[in-house]
Amino acid sequence: MVSFGGLARLLLGSANSRRVKRFEPTVRAINALEPELAALSDEALAARTTHFREEIAGGKSINDLLVPVFATVREAAKRSLGMRPFDVQLIGGMVLASGAIAEMRTGEGKTLVGTLPVYLAALEGKGVHVVTVNDYLATRDSAWMGRLYKYLGLTVGVITHGISDEERRDAYACDITYATNNELGFDYLRDNMKYDRGQMVQRGHHFAIIDEVDSILIDEARTPLIISGPLDDRSDLYKTIDAFIPQLSEGDYEVDEKQRQVSFTEEGTEKLEGLLTAAGHLQGESLYDVENVAIVHHVNNALKAHKLFQRDKDYIVRNDEVVIIDEFTGRMMPGRRFSEGLHQALEAKEAVKIQPENQTLASITFQNYFRMYSRLAGMTGTASTEASEFADIYGLEVVEIPTNLPVQRIDEDDEVYRTAEEKFVAIADEIKAAAARRQPILVGTTSIEKSEFLAEMLRKSGLKDFQVLNARYHEQEAYIVAQAGVPGAVTIATNMAGRGTDIQLGGNADMRIDHELKDLPEGPERDAREQAIRDDIKRLKEEALSLGGLYVLATERHESRRIDNQLRGRSGRQGDPGRSKFYLSLQDDLMRIFGSERMDTMLTRLGLKDGEAIVHPWINKALEKAQKKVEARNFDIRKNLLKYDDVMNDQRRVIFDQRLELMDAAGLTETVDDMRHETISNLVSRRIPERAYPEQWESAALQDDIRESLNLDLPIVEWADEEGIDDSDIRTRITEAADAAAQSKAERFGPEITTYVQRSIVLQTIDALWREHLVNLDHLRSVVGFRGYAQRDPLNEYKSEGFELFGTMLDNLRERVTQQLSRVELQQRPVEEEPALPPMQAHHMDPQTGEDEFAGAVPNSGTPSSWGTVSRNALCPCGSGKKFKHCHGVLA
Repeated sequence: MVSFGGLARLLLGSANSRRVKRFEPTVRAINALEPELAALSDEALAARTTHFREEIAGGKSINDLLVPVFATVREAAKRSLGMRPFDVQLIGGMVLASGAIAEMRTGEGKTLVGTLPVYLAALEGKGVHVVTVNDYLATRDSAWMGRLYKYLGLTVGVITHGISDEERRDAYACDITYATNNELGFDYLRDNMKYDRGQMVQRGHHFAIIDEVDSILIDEARTPLIISGPLDDRSDLYKTIDAFIPQLSEGDYEVDEKQRQVSFTEEGTEKLEGLLTAAGHLQGESLYDVENVAIVHHVNNALKAHKLFQRDKDYIVRNDEVVIIDEFTGRMMPGRRFSEGLHQALEAKEAVKIQPENQTLASITFQNYFRMYSRLAGMTGTASTEASEFADIYGLEVVEIPTNLPVQRIDEDDEVYRTAEEKFVAIADEIKAAAARRQPILVGTTSIEKSEFLAEMLRKSGLKDFQVLNARYHEQEAYIVAQAGVPGAVTIATNMAGRGTDIQLGGNADMRIDHELKDLPEGPERDAREQAIRDDIKRLKEEALSLGGLYVLATERHESRRIDNQLRGRSGRQGDPGRSKFYLSLQDDLMRIFGSERMDTMLTRLGLKDGEAIVHPWINKALEKAQKKVEARNFDIRKNLLKYDDVMNDQRRVIFDQRLELMDAAGLTETVDDMRHETISNLVSRRIPERAYPEQWESAALQDDIRESLNLDLPIVEWADEEGIDDSDIRTRITEAADAAAQSKAERFGPEITTYVQRSIVLQTIDALWREHLVNLDHLRSVVGFRGYAQRDPLNEYKSEGFELFGTMLDNLRERVTQQLSRVELQQRPVEEEPALPPMQAHHMDPQTGEDEFAGAVPNSGTPSSWGTVSRNALCPCGSGKKFKHCHGVLA
């Protein structure tokens, strides 16, 4: 029986197919221009770029030019790359040009598809960013597709890790810029820490096309980019607060060992408030007033250090250092530190030297960075399962592009075993069987450990000839992936997303030629060897086709259907035959979530013996439902995180926009005058309450405040004794005196130096206060969750208190700028270089491994002694583009 929805789809087609059909008339119009453009000379074809730009300058939109532009790119691709975009690729390009996500199967040529909308958008002259997941792809694609862009007269730049600011600026100035998501985000953060517009490298966020868009905007959405620097020494504060904890009794706190949480009781809070007040660390009456957010954070860390963390179990003390013990392996982890001040709290507890804490100087999530672009588009092989998230968070529609040739891959039902041991025995037997018949097989695992475990099983069983891919992408892996379709090839891979290289049956001829003949000069011998390789590839492809194509074997289902589809999609490329199969056990993570105990009982009753598997379509459907539940939960987590980050993002944009205005302003005298007047008004209001009698005024205190903030000795006490004077008179006299002092300084040293000093002081003060504010927001975020126990919404609490903290920061900005400008001693001398940026380190956690991709990387690439501890798998700080263990780490 067909449902009403199913009947409608049969009669009318799905919403996606109807959307795709709307592009078909445009495809026919593009195809109609092909004979005309094929007749043009190379020079005439390239000259069309100038013609298109003139039309845009005359008022036409890029949408008006889509048909002739796409026809031009197709013809240029034929001539410069030897590739002619298929009709479905033209549709993919139109989807991207419309600001949507094109879901295209692996091997359908996404890299070439991107050139169509990229060239179209580049004609506007505002810069187009093509975003890749790693430096290798950015470099490869910019060189490969750059031949097409340069043929049509456009400039192409590439941003990779370790290049200088000048090189970055040149690359961003190009019509088209290839870069990784990490480099784009870090450049944005660093730009907004600079003191002159000319030092900035980016020139705006006009249009970006993101390759592997699901990897960047979904998988990495929860891990922000962070630039950090050393914090001022606060060891005395850690020691002071640490001394309070032993004074507490058991009734002053509650420990939840299961959840690894500890919190103060009401009695404990009151006792602590008394101790903090006596020590002079509490502002106001309550520990939980917004001004005390940082103190609450320190106090909670000290309590955790004493009541949750045990010496010689969670950490040991060695050589005057607190060293973490891994809870799973029991091994020491030297160099690792607990974050957000917890490690410092442990150091205070153990009375060892307290190491400086790192402070966040700037941070942003990919969610908020890419939402800054005026137009955004993306392409991937797997996006439809996350379509609701793309629509909700980014306003991006997902359109599935049909394949150029029908898919012939056979997707078999899952095999479910009772235990993981039985499953891996069956997998090893299946791999050996495929290897024996020489069918190329790609084995997908969910972790590095499982890859190594399976590899060891195969070695013990006698199979030696296989490849294991489990590190991050580099050129050697690209070659291995490209040759994974050769008959007899066995490839074990941890994560096939974002590798950027297709698995071609028989192997990749171009990569094999580059690999085998890289040292052979041009000439008859090389030509003959090249032809021999191509003939061999053709023979191997025929053999692979006769064996049934690439066999994709997955050792487990991922919690996301999208990751499973990425692995499956490696087989059946461009209409090739293929096969895919998942092997599962009741001990797999997802099966436990699904409820494997009941299934185990059922299988036992059915008489399932050791080593036997159950195969049924119902199992697949049940697992898909379980995956949908996990996906929905993860979406909720990302959405909730975004709500919190939006609070910081709104404030970040205000600060960054303010900095740009200050850098662009011809003069800042009016701005600093307003700050000074507001500061004076606040000082007077603080010491002379409204409608208070002169004898109630704090005149002496106000006189001290004015001396401190304005560097002026004014007879305020004497003024207060005058008959008939009121607060407005006092305010006016102070303002006139302060304005006169500022005017005198400005006249003595001239407008140029005055503006330079004003701009430097205002920008540096904004940056210092913003860094302090980020720390306060982090501390607020860590404690605001407890408000839920009082039936208060933590997010609303975070919004309101975050706004209050932001207002306090702006008040402090006015006071600090006024104070510094009143005390600065100007000297007539040539303007020096802009103030240096603070020491910085970049951080971004890899969502697959949990490791910091930039661990140990610092800007000073030329001085190894300044690098500190560098992760073995991090890129080498020297800027070579290699991993540290393959570069300078070889010598370590």
